[in-house]
Amino acid sequence: MSAFFNLGKTRTFRPRKDAPEGTKQYQLRKYAEATLGSGNLRAAVVLPEGEDLNEWLAVHTVDFFNHLNMLYGTVTEFCTPEECPVMTAGPRFEYFWEDGVKYKRPTKLSAPDYVDALMNWAQGILDDETIFPNKIGVPFHRNFRETVKTIMRRLFRIYGHLYSNHFDQICALGIEAHLNTSYRHFYLFITEFDLVDKKELAPLDDLNVAIAREDASR
Repeated sequence: MSAFFNLGKTRTFRPRKDAPEGTKQYQLRKYAEATLGSGNLRAAVVLPEGEDLNEWLAVHTVDFFNHLNMLYGTVTEFCTPEECPVMTAGPRFEYFWEDGVKYKRPTKLSAPDYVDALMNWAQGILDDETIFPNKIGVPFHRNFRETVKTIMRRLFRIYGHLYSNHFDQICALGIEAHLNTSYRHFYLFITEFDLVDKKELAPLDDLNVAIAREDASR
């Protein structure tokens, strides 16, 4: 995959490791991959009958993190502090970073620094097996869904920045179809499980409406 996206010279984060073979998350990931292969993204986001919602949310949260890791990696030479001094999703939406540790108050960062902070923060959560357990029989934390909602809300901001600030460059690289498929999958998933407040999705409203219309017409 990395070779396809030509990531050899770009800065990316370490992909979240796959769930161990034999675990429920491993089985669900294989199921999701098979469903995605059919080309039906709506079917790919629906919780399989009899399966645990938290397991399904965990599998997809990791996958979206890895997708964005690769997609953002393609534009790091263009997304610089000089070109993107503020993390935005178009002219009307600006984001400040706060993680309660290094940044205890909302802080203005350049887009690359913001994405770096966001992805490191998310990776720390995804690698914490008390929050994202990989072992059979280990329960999910009672606030797991809220954690997923926070991750998804923040990951959306990277999609927003890619579309609003780097879409021309993504088209020049010839990977716009991959971005569009990844975001459509993301949007259908978060709306299926009500993971991100609609107002947070406003930067990509036009695209969201188009996706919803296309989905409804199928």
